[in-house]
Amino acid sequence: MHHDFAKNLRLLCSYYKSVAEVCRKLKVNRPQFNRYLSGRYKPSAHSLRRLCDFFGVEEHEILMPHSQFELLIQVRPRPREEAEEHPEYRHLDLLQANSQGLDKYLGYYFEYHYSMAFPGKILRNLVCLEKREGRVYYQRTERLQQSPGERVYHSKYLGMAHLLADRIFLVDYESLTCNQLTQTILIPTFKSRVGRLSGLRLGASASGERIPSCTRVVFEYLGHRVDIRRTLRLCSTFEADGGQISPAVLAAIRNEMAPGEHHFRARHCF
Repeated sequence: MHHDFAKNLRLLCSYYKSVAEVCRKLKVNRPQFNRYLSGRYKPSAHSLRRLCDFFGVEEHEILMPHSQFELLIQVRPRPREEAEEHPEYRHLDLLQANSQGLDKYLGYYFEYHYSMAFPGKILRNLVCLEKREGRVYYQRTERLQQSPGERVYHSKYLGMAHLLADRIFLVDYESLTCNQLTQTILIPTFKSRVGRLSGLRLGASASGERIPSCTRVVFEYLGHRVDIRRTLRLCSTFEADGGQISPAVLAAIRNEMAPGEHHFRARHCF
């Protein structure tokens, strides 16, 4: 009944390792997909749109006579061609495969570091790490206020976390203005319970000169669940000598180099 559509669909599937791989990526039922391949059934309008989006063809194209469609596909980039031309992209999957040890770090944190936008001020932010479909994502929320009574600015960063060779790598982007990428590297704890994690953050100020900068950073674990509104109200900018930041955190985020140091290094926080 749908002979050309079925042959066109089988041609598109031939560029993948197997029909099972296509079904897995599309998240469709294999028996139902086999009915499409056999030509016994044509998918609904919604399902057809999903198939076309996945294979990178238009709806009218996948319904063409097979000889015409086959010629069209020969001059198009193949569905897997981009991945074959750029094999380095495959390493992204390997990174996620090495992130299983992040489970104990899931939850909420206060994040402390010297502000790049307000020099001399310390930022306390809220960070949440969560696992979805085997990957660890996080959100970092900044609540910037240069002085009490002044306007409050909010920034939201979204990113992914990786655990590689006993270091936690966090890469994110500013989701509201999309004008900032940051990378943070943290030293994990080998204790059974997570307390504080220290490391370095590389980025650029979202305002002003936007000079690339590196700052020490500390994550302070809060737990798997928090009252988000109350916790966000505790996030702001602080003076280093204001008494609101613990001495251990202050020592770990102080941006100075000791005599004889040739690199800007993270400080352990106890």
